[in-house]
Amino acid sequence: MSAGLRSGQVAEAARVNIQTLRYYERRGLLAEPDRSAGGHRLYCEEAVTVLRVIKAAQRLGFTLDEVAELLEAGRHRHGRPVPGLQERAAAKLAEVDAKIADLTTIRAALVAAVEAGCDDLTVCAASSCCPIPFTDLAEENRHAGPCC
Repeated sequence: MSAGLRSGQVAEAARVNIQTLRYYERRGLLAEPDRSAGGHRLYCEEAVTVLRVIKAAQRLGFTLDEVAELLEAGRHRHGRPVPGLQERAAAKLAEVDAKIADLTTIRAALVAAVEAGCDDLTVCAASSCCPIPFTDLAEENRHAGPCC
């Protein structure tokens, strides 16, 4: 049997802990390694690369299920039109853009609340000059009065 990297070596090289390494193996993200005569896991160098790819994809917002699909698509393309990184990255980009738009709206409302001096959420929501968009929730209970 050829020499390979032990669990601790792979985990250290990929900057993950051993539990993460084993979890990815159980999930099928990482191929089951060979075993030494003493039963120790022996990983190939590619395992480090795969772990780094998984962590990088997670930092880009891909879930582990999505990462698994990307890895699987890469392994089994064989000339077939399988949705790969380009299509999935474009979809993730659209998702990120939608989140940014939502966060921009939330930020604007919070800035307005801070600038208006809102200090009590209930009082502010009931005020006609409340900058936070509670219109659907508080419309019936709104009354004219001093702001926040």
